[in-house]
Amino acid sequence: GKYPSIAPAWRRAWAEVIPFYAFTAAIRKIIYTTNAVESLNRVLRKTLKTKGSFPTEEAATKLIFLAIRNFEKGGRAVREWVAARNQLAIMFAGRFDA
Repeated sequence: GKYPSIAPAWRRAWAEVIPFYAFTAAIRKIIYTTNAVESLNRVLRKTLKTKGSFPTEEAATKLIFLAIRNFEKGGRAVREWVAARNQLAIMFAGRFDA
């Protein structure tokens, strides 16, 4: 009743909706949790923008690595990622390095 357009939209896209539910709850949460991804992207953009240019590609890679490490230490990473990562490694053995 509150969102009358949702049910018809789901019915129209049912073939695309159903495969989503084949994943476990932990993986589904990672898929639809974009706030963590957007937050990390914001941190990376801010880090790279303040530096401007880099003498080598390795220097940029090191800065990105440090930014990601600081992001994870700050506790802002998705807490369910470890469980989802392990389940993805089982589901896609040979295509996924855990």
